[in-house]
Order: sequence, then structure tokens, then C-alpha cells
Amino acid sequence: MFKYIAPFVLFAILTYIPEVTGLSQAVAYPVKTVAVALLLYHFRATFRHEVKPVMDWTAVLAGVLVFLLWTGMEGMYPLLGEPAGFNPFDLSGSHAAALVLIFFRMCGAVLVVPVMEEIFWRSFALRVLISSRFREISPGTFTWFSFITVSVAFGFVHHHWLPGILAGMVYALVLYRTRNLFSPILSHAVTNLLLGTYVLWRGEWLYW
Repeated sequence: MFKYIAPFVLFAILTYIPEVTGLSQAVAYPVKTVAVALLLYHFRATFRHEVKPVMDWTAVLAGVLVFLLWTGMEGMYPLLGEPAGFNPFDLSGSHAAALVLIFFRMCGAVLVVPVMEEIFWRSFALRVLISSRFREISPGTFTWFSFITVSVAFGFVHHHWLPGILAGMVYALVLYRTRNLFSPILSHAVTNLLLGTYVLWRGEWLYW
């Protein structure tokens, strides 16, 4: 169980450290990205049998759908709290430093967060709500209770809670279809790649 939740917990702790200590996100986010990536790599043998890389175009389309929901529903619901945003140009002292921060933010959002979150939510949480001996439950096993509970919980850890709940449902459905954790990881990565591109294009830093 520890290996499934540790990357998620580390990510959460490192997310809130700047708020408590005043540490700049210009330092905290690269450290968080690298630290969580290294922990995922260290535990990779635990998840390897659940993540089978394969090109899944349905998963890609699901990721696009979540991106459209995330941006298209803006203004239709109250946000959960006030997003701090992540503007690399405000956090850095030069254009070159801002580009470095953008690199880490995109790498974190596309390569690290989808793996970390899907392992926690769609591999661990979906199954542990079925049985405490969750590793005996096949990935992608469906129950209404776990599906609804995890989707709602996933939504409420985001400021954009309503599209977050819908995203949780979409990623779970992708997993139920394939029983391969790589598919929701791919969907999640596509969503975050499009969202990051949108942020950079429009300067909508509150999405970060």
C-alpha cells in the first residue's frame, strides 16, 4: 500500500510547503517534480504489471474531451477556493529562468502528475474501496461505490472541482474499458499537455 500512496503524499506535502514556509514556487516546483519522479521510478517494479504501454486512440480522445470540459465550463460553477496560479514570468527574474520553469511545469504536468495521480486514484483508491486486500482485485474492476466516491474525491482536490469530477469519471471509464492503467495515464497526460499549451497561449495562469 505504501508504494501506491507515497508519491501522492510526497507531492501533496511539497505542494503546501511554499504556503507554510514562504519558499518560492520557482524553487519548490522543480524540486517537487524531480523528487516525485524519482520516487515513482524507485517503485516502478510495483506498478509495472498494471501499466502496459500501448497506443490507445480512445484514451487520447478522452483526454481531449476532459480538456474541453475543463476550459469550456469556466464561469459555470463556483471555484473551490482561490487558485494561486503559476506564472513563471512573475516567479523568475529573467526570460531564460522563466523558460526553465515552464519546462519543469510541463514535464511535471504531462510526465509526472498523470502517473502519480492515476496510480493513487485509479489503481489504489478504486480497488481499496472494494477490498482492503486491493492487490487481489484486478485493475479496472467496477463498483458503483468506488466509481462515484473516487471521482468525487478526485474532483474536490482541484479548485476546478466540477470538471475535476467529470475528469475522474472519464479516466475511470477509460480504465474500465482497457483494464490497463496506461490508458488513463495517457488520457490524463493528453489533458494536461493541452491545458499547459492553452495556458501558455492564452496566459491563463490560474489553470496552473
